Amino acid sequence: MPPKYRLDRIDHAILAQLAKNARITNKDLALLVGLSQSRTLERVRSLRQRGVIRGYHAEVDPAALGVGIQAMVAIRLRRHSREAVAAFRAHALGLTETMAVYHVAGVNDFLIHVATRNADHLRDFALDAFTTRAEVGHVETILIFEAVRRGAMPDWELEG
Repeated sequence: MPPKYRLDRIDHAILAQLAKNARITNKDLALLVGLSQSRTLERVRSLRQRGVIRGYHAEVDPAALGVGIQAMVAIRLRRHSREAVAAFRAHALGLTETMAVYHVAGVNDFLIHVATRNADHLRDFALDAFTTRAEVGHVETILIFEAVRRGAMPDWELEG
């Protein structure tokens, strides 16, 4: 299957640098990738317009927001239709405690990364948000002791 986006060596270099530091100045980025500042800016704009760069975000300490416990909630659906999957995904994304939703293969259908104030909040959230849903057949909560984000995509060699 052909790649969704045609990216060259310079595009990969730009993406690698932005993944390491999304706040890098265009001037510094241009120096690192070996292009003029105007050409680098054009490349970054093109990557955004084509949807290769989907956005930028700030990494926030969860404790600063009152988060005491993070967990992955594994969900197994009763039936596997597009409608059930779409309905559950929309429900999970609409929950304040949801940080990320992963539709996965294997025994479970979804992994939901959640953040809660404490153990009582986590228990009540799991019971109220998931076990009450008709399409949910099984819920398993896995506590996260530590979350470390790598922050960059793999640096694979270009094909061809």
